[in-house]
Amino acid sequence: MSYARLVILTSLAMIAFAGNSLLCRVALKHTGIDAASFTTIRLISGAAMLSLIALISRGTPAGRGNWLSAFALFAYAAGFSFAYLSLSAATGALLLFGAVQATMIGYGVWMGERLRRPQLAGLVMASGGLVSLLLPGLSAPPLSGSLLMLSAGIAWGVYSLRGRGAGDPIRVTAGNFLRAAPVAAALSLLMHDGASLDSAGFWYAVSSGALASGIGYAIWYTALPALKAANAATVQLGVPVIAALGGIVFLGESVTLRLVLASVAILGGIALVILEKQKAPVALLFRRNAGPAAKSGKPQ
Repeated sequence: MSYARLVILTSLAMIAFAGNSLLCRVALKHTGIDAASFTTIRLISGAAMLSLIALISRGTPAGRGNWLSAFALFAYAAGFSFAYLSLSAATGALLLFGAVQATMIGYGVWMGERLRRPQLAGLVMASGGLVSLLLPGLSAPPLSGSLLMLSAGIAWGVYSLRGRGAGDPIRVTAGNFLRAAPVAAALSLLMHDGASLDSAGFWYAVSSGALASGIGYAIWYTALPALKAANAATVQLGVPVIAALGGIVFLGESVTLRLVLASVAILGGIALVILEKQKAPVALLFRRNAGPAAKSGKPQ
């Protein structure tokens, strides 16, 4: 893959992921659709688009995936939608990204991965940014929406961890969307008393599922094999930034000083953890292959 094509595909994928926040926020704020219906329509349209892409590109429809991953996908999508009833696009995207990365980093530590000092500093920095964002105050985001988005991020982190090495990512994702859709439909039925829907909200939900999710994931999975692990993780730091800019331009949202400082701390801390993680294997390999003089720090 040429460098230009890789940059274009990666940029489109990040815009699509940020677009999910914008589409969900504008639908729930400016149309008559409720959060449960948005989630259901998003998952159904995402399943349809991913199945179509799998059929066209792979020659076989969706059929893989598993129920545990599907429930994690549903928990992410539902928490995401209900959180955006009260959160701005920028705040929601930042909390989601931070929770996803914290889940994946925490899993690595639980599995025995040792963090180096710069990584520990990055974790403290990111944690401090998150705490400062959620501390009570006039500019603090609503606690209920924040907890819902953090839960959504944890669910997406679990989903991502379960998806490692699961096979063809497009077919697997399509299969999980197909399994998650009826779970979301069941939630809509349980909450039918508060259900509402209009044409604008419907098409925003379809756009979120088919375009931002379905086509967005397909583009990302196309670019991912050509990206180094560090690059794949760090480029996603741009998603909350794109969502914040989109919120300002398209939704008229304001960005507070608290959000800016928290964003710098959270994204900077996570970037430090990710980048140092990629350096560790190189340093370890050097130590293993170095002679006695190199190990002692003396010139050879």
